[in-house]
Amino acid sequence: MSDAYDSIWFAEKLSDRTIRGIALETSALIRAGALPVGAKLPPIRDLAFSLGVSPATISEAWSELRRQKIITGRGRNGTWVSGDRFIAKPERLASSGHYGADVLDLTMAVPDPRLLPTLEKALAYGASAENLNSYERSRILPELEAEVRKTWPYDPEAMLATNGGYNAVYTAIHALVTPGAPVAIEEPTAMRLLDILEHQGARILPVKCDEYGPLPSSLQDAMRYKPVVFLFQPRLHSVTGRTVTRQRLGELTEVLRDSDTLIIEDDGMSDISGVERHSLGTQFPDRVIHITSFSKTLGPDLRLAVLSGTAAIVEQIQSYRSFSAAWTSRVLQAAGAWLLRQPETWEGIASARAIYKKRRDMLASALRVRGLTIEDGDGLSLWVPVVSEPFAMVTLAARNIAVNSGSKFCIVHSNNIRVATSMLDERSEDVADAIALAHIM
Repeated sequence: MSDAYDSIWFAEKLSDRTIRGIALETSALIRAGALPVGAKLPPIRDLAFSLGVSPATISEAWSELRRQKIITGRGRNGTWVSGDRFIAKPERLASSGHYGADVLDLTMAVPDPRLLPTLEKALAYGASAENLNSYERSRILPELEAEVRKTWPYDPEAMLATNGGYNAVYTAIHALVTPGAPVAIEEPTAMRLLDILEHQGARILPVKCDEYGPLPSSLQDAMRYKPVVFLFQPRLHSVTGRTVTRQRLGELTEVLRDSDTLIIEDDGMSDISGVERHSLGTQFPDRVIHITSFSKTLGPDLRLAVLSGTAAIVEQIQSYRSFSAAWTSRVLQAAGAWLLRQPETWEGIASARAIYKKRRDMLASALRVRGLTIEDGDGLSLWVPVVSEPFAMVTLAARNIAVNSGSKFCIVHSNNIRVATSMLDERSEDVADAIALAHIM
């Protein structure tokens, strides 16, 4: 450690001795390069003495910087500057790589662009949307609400159009969950959901799952900590391809019945699933926030999802949105409504669903032939158990195949890999061979 950044150095640089002031001015020194990455911060008691504040003040200021992942470490080993960014980044998503043309990239479980509907007519229609170019903060176009209500799994009090499914979750979490509050979420889950919760500083309570959905006993254990929210995917799980059964949904209902926990249902895969839509909103309409994204079925560039809840909850979420975009493009909302009215759209979705199922099943069957246990399911990816994640990742990388480690989708330890199958229309046998090798140690 260099003594250049001792408590006296800090005392000369920091003028605001409040918790927020110390955090802000220290982060400014880091951003400016005056306090470089790798620098060791002085002991809390030494700095508190030099600044004339209590050790608790320094501890709270460091906690804020630690939450933003600007500094790391604590206790006897000391605290270090670990980053020069004041704005946090989604660590799990940001850790995904960019690969060359010779690499088979199976990290992104995204829709095949060739299987999405064309947007020319939809966007032309959207250009004449009702109330176009108004600054009125409308929550959802009436024509879009009318279309989505036809297939919504319960009759909600209010609806809100958002800029995609993850935007809906992000906005809801930031509007309803205070930093440090406990949130229960199924394990594994989408890595972007974990990024959102970690960014908010939520206390994450993982809920174990089996082939039927979240385990009631595990959710019951999490309920002891009085979670503000239970977040799960009731229809088609984006990572494992499982669907929560009707019986399991009933069992979860009983666990949640005597609580005031909010329930966020993320239907991010939408009609990529052929399973009938269902929701706990039929039992708890006052506590359920149901989100359906249209990115996988109508196209990600529509940036369109719809959220439902009580009028009070939707108003609270809309109030938070007013700090930023405030409303979702009426052009895109009208385009989405137009697509949902076309029989050709639904025929295309049904065809895409069958193709995705075939691609997933081809790899699953090839892996079973090679002795791996792979569960049935649907969707755009496979959740594959391995003996060792690091060994599997290295083995596949050596064969120019990129997949995601299961740890990105979990809070606790994982020995799995997530393999995207949505565009794997060839080379299933090659991939199965490589995964089988990665499974042997």
